[in-house]
Amino acid sequence: MTAFQSTRDPKKLFAASKTQILSPISNVFRAVYNDSPHQNREEVRRALKRYEALESAKLESYLGFLATTGSTTPFIGLFGTVWGIMNSFRGIGATGAASLAVVAPGIAEALIATAMGLAAAIPAVIAYNYYMSKTRRMIIEMEDFSEEILDLFTRETHEG
Repeated sequence: MTAFQSTRDPKKLFAASKTQILSPISNVFRAVYNDSPHQNREEVRRALKRYEALESAKLESYLGFLATTGSTTPFIGLFGTVWGIMNSFRGIGATGAASLAVVAPGIAEALIATAMGLAAAIPAVIAYNYYMSKTRRMIIEMEDFSEEILDLFTRETHEG
């Protein structure tokens, strides 16, 4: 964006974009630049949409893991809780008495399983929300900048 604000020369922008290989905006610009020559505005628009979609998919590619972790680990913890309580009941059944010594190991397992499930889920949900918000902002910036790229390349085509 800084390079674009300082110059509208596609060759200089292309050179500047090579230093920003992780930037989705730079990646879209380079891809469209390499698709030259563009014959008309609609062709450039189609190319921009295609490259925007590819960059959006890259940005969102690992968010599924965070979403899955955040939504499933509480259930895994719950399963461990049930397992620990079942062990407590087995201990009661085996000894015929409900003393603390019999029940404590199963309850400890249950609490540890619950804590582990929450320890994985809470950071995953926080990270998912954080990165999803950043991804949405980057996609909006990329779409806005694509309009600038469209104007730049179609102006260049009409002038050149």
